[in-house]
Amino acid sequence: MNTRLHTQSFNGGVVTPEFFGQVEDPRRQNGAARIRNFVPLPHGPAQSRAGTLFVREARSSEQPTRLLPFVFSVEQTFALEFGDRYVRFHTQGGTLLDGATPYEVGTPYAGSEVFGLRYVQSADVLTLVHPNHAPRELRRLGLLLWELRVIPFAPSMLPPTGVVATPNTAGPIAYHYVVTAVTADGVESQASAQATANNDLFVAGRFNTVTWASVAGAARYNVYRQAGGAGLFGQIGSAAGLSFTDTNITPDIGFTPPVYEQPFLDAGNFPSSVGYFDQRRVFAGTLNRPGNLWMTQTGTESVIAASIVPKDTDRIAFRIASRDLIAIQHIAPLVDLVLLTNSGEWRVTSVNSDAVTPTSISVRAQSYKGASTVTPALVNNTILFAAARGGHIHEAAFNWQASGYVTGNVCLRAPHLFDGLTIADMAFQRTPVPVLWAVSSNGELRSLTYVPEERVGAWATHDTHAGAFESVACVSEGTEDVLYAVVRRTVSGVPRRYIERFATRLLREGVDPVCVDSGLTYQGPAVTSLSGLSHLEGMEVGILANGDVHPRRTVSGGRITLDYPTSRAVVGLPITADIQTLPPIIRTRDLSAGQGRTYNINKAWMRLHRSGVVHAGQTESRLRPIKRRADAPDVDTGVEDILLGGAWSQDGQLWVRNADPLPVTVASVTLEMSVGG
Repeated sequence: MNTRLHTQSFNGGVVTPEFFGQVEDPRRQNGAARIRNFVPLPHGPAQSRAGTLFVREARSSEQPTRLLPFVFSVEQTFALEFGDRYVRFHTQGGTLLDGATPYEVGTPYAGSEVFGLRYVQSADVLTLVHPNHAPRELRRLGLLLWELRVIPFAPSMLPPTGVVATPNTAGPIAYHYVVTAVTADGVESQASAQATANNDLFVAGRFNTVTWASVAGAARYNVYRQAGGAGLFGQIGSAAGLSFTDTNITPDIGFTPPVYEQPFLDAGNFPSSVGYFDQRRVFAGTLNRPGNLWMTQTGTESVIAASIVPKDTDRIAFRIASRDLIAIQHIAPLVDLVLLTNSGEWRVTSVNSDAVTPTSISVRAQSYKGASTVTPALVNNTILFAAARGGHIHEAAFNWQASGYVTGNVCLRAPHLFDGLTIADMAFQRTPVPVLWAVSSNGELRSLTYVPEERVGAWATHDTHAGAFESVACVSEGTEDVLYAVVRRTVSGVPRRYIERFATRLLREGVDPVCVDSGLTYQGPAVTSLSGLSHLEGMEVGILANGDVHPRRTVSGGRITLDYPTSRAVVGLPITADIQTLPPIIRTRDLSAGQGRTYNINKAWMRLHRSGVVHAGQTESRLRPIKRRADAPDVDTGVEDILLGGAWSQDGQLWVRNADPLPVTVASVTLEMSVGG
């Protein structure tokens, strides 16, 4: 018998062959057996991924190189290239230059350490931590003026000197005083040396005068007096000048001088995680104390100071008490502070107030998945993180029914893309399509089209000719989020590391699409040869010339020769993009859903949107192009059909391939099939 089957959507993504028999699952009905170099769109179609444009070769091609995002403003964003003891800056597809030389800042991080960096940004400051190095800040002081410095956790304000307490009348009681200096933004110094005055302030008219020397940068001074036999110094007042008169003011021991701590002074005590929460900078996970966390004073970046009598604004420090060995890997600030450790996920909340304080903090386990060292992605109120073991990616989101965070495996229907591998790096692209990009240890990219509120989670695989992906970072440029990548390539037998920028996938009138990798573009007077291609020496390249597909050429001497004069060109490594449909499901009287039958695809119809010519067939080795009318444009929209040769099989799957440097969007596929017994 003959039947027709319609695949209306691909937003179920790739599913494992082990899942082919799950005929009732909606992801099975909207999925595919293979999606390679296509991105499933949230609303259903599969769109060939954008190509990449060559930016520059990494400075140290023989060393690991990692990209980190830096967003200074809406107009100024950078992909930071961290290599062996240096950082470079890339933006808008170019490299920040000092004259003709790439601008660099030296770092202490060896190439083998760059993937151990954790980071967080606030305004124009990027905080960097690594367990082998003191915490540092990368500060943007100007376009060509960047500074990397060790974070000073010592108090920025010096305590007053020359403190003297003078009684107006001598007496039998010793009164002890200390003074602190306070900046305009409320940062308080350590206490000064003690000053003593002997007096009897219980007698009317008696007083002590405390004086001190001026401190640069001080906005005011706090004065403290020892409270009787308690040994505590309580505040008795403040002064904008350099003196204070004590007329037997009762010390308020609720406000004591700050006690500064320096937990990150030496090797073994450097934090490995950093973040922000509730107006505090958060550090965690040293080698000596992997389960400990420190939060600075409220509203400060580096003040780790407490009071003898705790105040709500004091630093917060605690250790996670757990049955397992805990190493805090990541700090994720959502509505609550979520700590991802090597063995579980923990929620930090306040037990009796909106903000966490030293006396109200609560730490509770949420699940026991465990996270790897790869920086997680925050998507709305959800965390996507690579698991500590197994190579899969999990999500953690708040669930009101559980009154906590619930984790789930987003690789459940495509485990074959992750089993036996690990995730090396991740970046989330919010626009134009919400996609998580994950670098696999096999050098491929995995993309997850992720819209959790619509229950869309579609996986696809991506590779690049003669290359392997090593690192990715996403920054906003214009109206889109742009993905940058470090790609390892072998060119003329020499290993190279290239910085490449993914082009836009939005098609614009008069702008040629970039559907090649490590590509370059040309626009100018008509020419019959193109140069500047030495980074692809000896490699076969795909060419789009004047908007038309040009025969491929091999780069020689950094140059290629064209068949005809060209004023617009895109040249780069070809991309092969494939879709393979799933085995068919048909309704039969025996309720077998057509399983165990044989199939032959007679004809296929594909609804394409602004697409070049695609090839299709029942096997990868028997692909034929879809024929178009002679006057059809290279990029067309509509339903295209193709007659297929006889090839009976138990799978009845269709291969769709695009190998030309033109975009393809497959909206749906309809198959006319003969069904055997």
